[in-house]
Amino acid sequence: MQTLNLLDSQAFEYNAFKVLETNRDDNTHRKFALMEQLQSTLELDKVLNIFAMDAAKYVDFCGLCFTQGNLSASILGSRQGRAERQFELKINNKFLGTLTYSINAPISLKNYKILNELHQFLINPIHNAIQYKKAMALAMHDGLTGLGNRRYYDQQIKRAMHHANRQQRQVGLLVCDLNKFKLINDTYGHHIGDEILKHFADALTSCVRDSDSVFRFGGDEFVVIVEDASEHSLHVIESRIQRALENGPLLSKYNVGCSLGYTFMNRTDNENSFFERADKALYSKKTLLPNSLSLV
Repeated sequence: MQTLNLLDSQAFEYNAFKVLETNRDDNTHRKFALMEQLQSTLELDKVLNIFAMDAAKYVDFCGLCFTQGNLSASILGSRQGRAERQFELKINNKFLGTLTYSINAPISLKNYKILNELHQFLINPIHNAIQYKKAMALAMHDGLTGLGNRRYYDQQIKRAMHHANRQQRQVGLLVCDLNKFKLINDTYGHHIGDEILKHFADALTSCVRDSDSVFRFGGDEFVVIVEDASEHSLHVIESRIQRALENGPLLSKYNVGCSLGYTFMNRTDNENSFFERADKALYSKKTLLPNSLSLV
């Protein structure tokens, strides 16, 4: 595939109504319709799909994607073309991201001008979609550890259970919390407690597979969704966690331990019954702990 080393930078004080006022012609109604459609969603890929339907009237392309750092989105069915045409989008002179067309044929000067006008309608919806995505990410993650929070867990456990039922596979749920964590907090202070939680979250993440998901429910309670689970895979994770506690410099320094309980989903489970069974297994183990904890 040939890549055209062309990058257009488009920066302006955005005002869609001024754009329409200066381009009063037979296409005004269509432009209003496009602007209205683009404002109908905050999902970045949907914004691109809506825009692509209009842009396809002027550009022969088989792929369209938007990138901003690690964030990227593409239209449905996007694929490589004969060449690429890139546009650097800016809003109020601030870089927003890069819009890349995979084109099958060169863009005429007339259609190139129209495309630039259409980008003016796209910039604010893209900006709004990015802000929405960032806000949702913050709402779904724990501020201290960076793990998914309870809200994100509620979303992911439904997906995992649905997938397991559809694929006839097992999904496991592992619940754990730190032993005598309140005593550690009271003895060494909350700043040490926070560091321990962050180190434990990192250790927990390193002990699971990429296909598994780790969440902090709050306090010192953590949950792992283990997809395509087996007794062996859960035992392996449990063993890895114990080794991580022993080998982690901070965790071993403060004699941090944890209790774990796990279970597998059965076909009659809902999200609540599934979690309650794993939680019950956890507290069954915690009742076996000694009443005191020696701290270094």
